[in-house]
Amino acid sequence: MQTKAMKPSFLASLVLASSLVLSACSTMPTTTPTLDEARADFVAANNNPQVSSYAALEFKQASDALDAANQAAAKRDSLDNIDRLAYIAKQRIASAQEVAKAKAAQAEIANAGRERDRVQAEVRVAEADRAKRDAQAQAAQAQAQAADAQMQAQAAQQTAAALAERSARLEALLVELHAQKTERGMVVTIGDVLFATDRADLTPAGMQSVRKLADVMMQNPDRTVSVEGFTDSTGSAAHNQDLSQRRAAAVAQALAGMGVPAARVATRGYGEAYPVASNDSAANRQLNRRVEIVLSNDNAPIPPRAAQR
Repeated sequence: MQTKAMKPSFLASLVLASSLVLSACSTMPTTTPTLDEARADFVAANNNPQVSSYAALEFKQASDALDAANQAAAKRDSLDNIDRLAYIAKQRIASAQEVAKAKAAQAEIANAGRERDRVQAEVRVAEADRAKRDAQAQAAQAQAQAADAQMQAQAAQQTAAALAERSARLEALLVELHAQKTERGMVVTIGDVLFATDRADLTPAGMQSVRKLADVMMQNPDRTVSVEGFTDSTGSAAHNQDLSQRRAAAVAQALAGMGVPAARVATRGYGEAYPVASNDSAANRQLNRRVEIVLSNDNAPIPPRAAQR
């Protein structure tokens, strides 16, 4: 708007200058080098958008000063007066240019400050957003960890309950089988009554006892058994050894037939060794004709038989 307001003044100055040029064709010179410089400076300032934006008042004063110089030239004033007025115009035009330059620099600094503030604000917003996302991620992680811990606790409780239930069933079956706790593990003794005399075939009653043992092993897959056969001292040692081995093998085969993996069952015949009673009576000899089944303690190996057992 300031530029448009000053245009008429500028044009007036140019018209006046033109009239002076025309008059110069037939009369004395109506201009001076200083006035020509002032006019050129005026044109340059008028084409500078910073002057119209930031130094409108100063430029108006410069335009008035140039008009005065042009009027002096039109009136054919003395060259000294024209130069003086032209010099004043030059100074005011230069002042307008300097004021425009300074204010433009100030505006640029202000714009830079606003841009810096805008960037800093964006950085703060970005940091706040990142902090919010981090907090949300940490909360989600904590929630997931809590849920995982709860699941693990529930799983541990279920496992403990299952183990307790399995232990209770095992305990009940071992009680039913009259198992004895020893340093080698729980020992189930199947007496001679479960085999026919001098034979290794399990009787129906013997099969029932072995089935209970098979149930124990199926419910406790981490346990193994050692099936060990014994006889009384009747007959030759070789016969008794063979009979004890066949009776132990009969039990092992029965367990395998009931689904117990063979790798979990070891067998051994001891013949007439390790008697549990003297062989001086029929009742005592019956006690010695037996199969002992040693059930391991969890994953522990079954220790070898000690001399007294």
